[in-house]
Amino acid sequence: MGATHKGMLMVVSGPSGTGKGTLCDMLLKNDPNMRFSVSVTTRQARDYEREGVHYYFVSDAEYDEMLEKDLLLEHATVHGHRYGTPRKPVEALLDQGFDVLLDIDPQGARMVIEHCPEAVSVFILPPSWKTLRERLYTRNTEDSAEIEKRLRNARGEVETLNCYDYAVVNEEGEEGKRRAYEAIRTIVEAERHATTRYFPVIE
Repeated sequence: MGATHKGMLMVVSGPSGTGKGTLCDMLLKNDPNMRFSVSVTTRQARDYEREGVHYYFVSDAEYDEMLEKDLLLEHATVHGHRYGTPRKPVEALLDQGFDVLLDIDPQGARMVIEHCPEAVSVFILPPSWKTLRERLYTRNTEDSAEIEKRLRNARGEVETLNCYDYAVVNEEGEEGKRRAYEAIRTIVEAERHATTRYFPVIE
């Protein structure tokens, strides 16, 4: 039996501090057909971040030019910074039959969901607001004012849950993280067999 596969565009989103980046890293590490879409941003790189790996760091002028030329699949201003997904690399990977993973904020995710109805969307939730606050403070990447802004924004972001295909709660501890990862893996495997992107041929 033969079969052809169409690449899947997968959106993983949720409030800051839910652990979606860690879950995406686990998926990419264990799935040879999944490719990561590197976003552009106008914010400054954090100490651990590398150009072309975590983000492409661009100036406001470069970002404006990308918008003018319609080079971004989605774009949003989040927590005072601008982010976007370059369109051409995503389309090229999908055409090659790869699945493409977008780890993006809820604003950008809603734009992709609206303009790419074939995309598979997953919203990552924390088990509680208390846990979300603790995660944001313990990761030490923002000051307290920025963290409180992100917590306020998270309330509104969670209200958009019904825009997504799936919801996954990333519970506390290693076991909670493992269960969340397994849930995402199950979603990926099921969606790869959807008749919109899987075409088996019986000889």
